[in-house]
Amino acid sequence: MKMIDEITRESWILGAFPEWGTWLNEEIDEEIVEPGTFAMWWIGCTGIWIKTENNTNIAIDLWFGNGKRTKKVKEMAPFHQMRNMTGGRMTQPNLRAAPIVLDPFAVTKVDAVLSTHYHNDHIDPFFAAAVIKNCDENVPFIGPKESVKKWISYGVPEERCKVVVPGDVVKINDVEIIVLDSFDRTCLVTTDEDIRGVCPTDMDEKAVNFLIKTPAGSVYHSGDSHYSIYYAKHGKDYNIDIALGSYGENPVGCQDKMTSIDILRMAEALRCKVVIPIHYDVWTNFKADPLEILLLYNYKKDVLQYKFHPFIWDVGGKYVWPRDKDLIQYHYRRGFEDCFTEEQNVPFRSIL
Repeated sequence: MKMIDEITRESWILGAFPEWGTWLNEEIDEEIVEPGTFAMWWIGCTGIWIKTENNTNIAIDLWFGNGKRTKKVKEMAPFHQMRNMTGGRMTQPNLRAAPIVLDPFAVTKVDAVLSTHYHNDHIDPFFAAAVIKNCDENVPFIGPKESVKKWISYGVPEERCKVVVPGDVVKINDVEIIVLDSFDRTCLVTTDEDIRGVCPTDMDEKAVNFLIKTPAGSVYHSGDSHYSIYYAKHGKDYNIDIALGSYGENPVGCQDKMTSIDILRMAEALRCKVVIPIHYDVWTNFKADPLEILLLYNYKKDVLQYKFHPFIWDVGGKYVWPRDKDLIQYHYRRGFEDCFTEEQNVPFRSIL
C-alpha cells in the first residue's frame, strides 16, 4: 500500500499539530533552574510558564484554541464584547497567527493553573482537561469568579478552584501570588445584557492582575489590562522586576490593547526593570510590530531617564532572570554548535 493511501485528514492533523510537538514540553521538563534564578517561557497570547529553582511550575493564561475558522458566520453574537464596545456587527477577522508551541496533553507537572480573566484566549478547556487527567490531583485552578465559573462549566471540580480578588495572597510552594487590580475595560463591557447607562462594579469578579514572586525575582502579569494611572500605585507598593503588557495595533473604532507608548508608560509607572510586550502575536487583526516600542523607547529613554528597558520576545522562547536581564531582543537557538566535531562528508574542502 502506498503512503498516500494511508493518509487522511485525521492523520495529517495528528501528525502536524501542535506544530512544535512535545519539543517545548521536553525543554521545560529538562530545564534545571539554577539557584538565584527563575525561568519562564512565552506560550503565546498572554500564556506564560514560570519555573523556579525549587521546581515549582506556574501556568498563567495558557490557551490552545483558535479564532475564526469560517466566513459563514457574518455577525458577532449579540452582546459580544467587541460588538458592545464598537457598535459594529460584522464578524471580526481574528484568525490565529501564532503557532501552538506546547502540547497540553504532554504536561505532567504543574503546581498551579492561573487565569487573569475569562475571555476564551486566557482560559482553556483543553489544558484544564489535561491537568485533571495527567497531573497531581491537588493542582489548584486560581482566578477571578468568572474564570472559576468557566472552569467548573468545563468539568473542573469546584473544590479544585479558588476564587481570588485584589488583595488576596496565595502561596504555592516557594511562589507567592499577589492578586492585584485589573484594568481590562474590554472585560468590563463583556456582558449578556444591555448595560447602556449602567455603571459596572464587577471588575474584580471578571479580571485580576497577578504579581508572581519567586525566590529570585518577580513577574507582573497584567492580563489584558489597558493603560491605567493606577499602575503607579502597584509600582509604589511592590518591587517588580519584569512587567508583561498586552500590546497590539488597535483597529479604527476599537481600543482593546495597549499601544507602544502605553507599554512604556506602564513600565515607568510600575518601576520595573524590564518590560515585555505580549498578545500582539496571536490575532491577525491586532498584529503589531514590537520594534515600534523599541524605537519609541530609544527616542524617549534619555530625556525621561527611563530606569527600565524593553525586551522583545518570540513565542516559545525562554527567558531566565536575572541571567537575561540585559537582553533587548530574543533569538531562537541557532544550533550547529557541534560543527566540525567530525570530518565533513564533502568532496573537497574548497566546497565549504
